[in-house]
Amino acid sequence: MATNITWHGSHLTRADREGLLNQSSLTIWFTGLSGAGKSTLACALERNLFFMKKSTYILDGDNIRHGLCSDLGFGPGDRQENIRRIGEVCNLFTDAGLIVLAAFVSPYREDRDGVRQLLEKDQVHVDGESNINAKRKNFIEVYVKADVATCEQRDPKGLYKKAKAGEIKNFTGVSAPFEAPENPELILDTSEKSVDECTIELIDYLKAGGYLS
Repeated sequence: MATNITWHGSHLTRADREGLLNQSSLTIWFTGLSGAGKSTLACALERNLFFMKKSTYILDGDNIRHGLCSDLGFGPGDRQENIRRIGEVCNLFTDAGLIVLAAFVSPYREDRDGVRQLLEKDQVHVDGESNINAKRKNFIEVYVKADVATCEQRDPKGLYKKAKAGEIKNFTGVSAPFEAPENPELILDTSEKSVDECTIELIDYLKAGGYLS
């Protein structure tokens, strides 16, 4: 980590930004196998929240690798660094007052827990007061559940076929592991529920938690 640096605080707080946007910011982290429906659900939720006049931003695994993480591969170390960088972006966007929809395979439990710890830690600003509402979570883990057979049958990008043919190395669910969440806030089984049903469940969760008011 760089030395001789000091955090420069703002005159505005996260609460100020949330008040302007009339919402409670947070990061909703969609994790699951490729083809489980993470990006599909994130886009569906984004659309619904837009019509509810809520400010959101989607961080998608493939999109991020076009720019911010274009220098990373798919080995364990690069996957870890990929999620670390995304966690920092989520932390900034959440502090900006946005509802962040992060859709990443994120196969390792330790990496996801690291993002949770980053977002849940107290963020003390220049006035010395914590900007965190203790009754509210900053990080919501959503396990988009679908087994390998289901994802392989869908295979929208043809990745499973390539992985099984040996054309893609370190492919989660085929030649690399996926560590399912142990205690996610929500489990959405897309092999049993439609996109609309999952989206309604997500919105109901956000309403019940007071994030949309």
